[in-house]
Amino acid sequence: MKYILDETDKKILELLQENAKTTIRELASHLNLSTTPIFDRIKRLEKNGVISKQVVLLDESKIGKAMTSFVQVSIKDHSLSMVREFTKKITSFEEVMECYHISGDADFLIKVVVDDMSEFNQFLLNKISKVPNIGRHKTQFALSCSKHTTAYKIS
Repeated sequence: MKYILDETDKKILELLQENAKTTIRELASHLNLSTTPIFDRIKRLEKNGVISKQVVLLDESKIGKAMTSFVQVSIKDHSLSMVREFTKKITSFEEVMECYHISGDADFLIKVVVDDMSEFNQFLLNKISKVPNIGRHKTQFALSCSKHTTAYKIS
């Protein structure tokens, strides 16, 4: 269900997406409001799940995570219980950064980030290959990234 945002909520969200460390005082100053309504709005946005969490984004290359791949996975059994079992298992792997149930030729698209090809090979051999219900998988490796953002346009 879509949550109804007014213009002040939208501006708060835009500013927090730019920098989650922006203080309530800074937000209030930017929006020409006092701190109490800003605090109350943020708490309401959190309570209603609009703000689900605040995180620090890392530069993968600075921490040695130089290889990003996208693995398309087709499963054999599409029953609800088997889809849930697959999703639970695949999302438990620390190398899996994102997992989408998709339409098209594959059933799932998984973003995997590792140090190098050797680590990716170990991931395939020791983790992916042991997940039950996988029919086939196909991997594509990212050569470069032209855009990476987590900020949504709030309209």
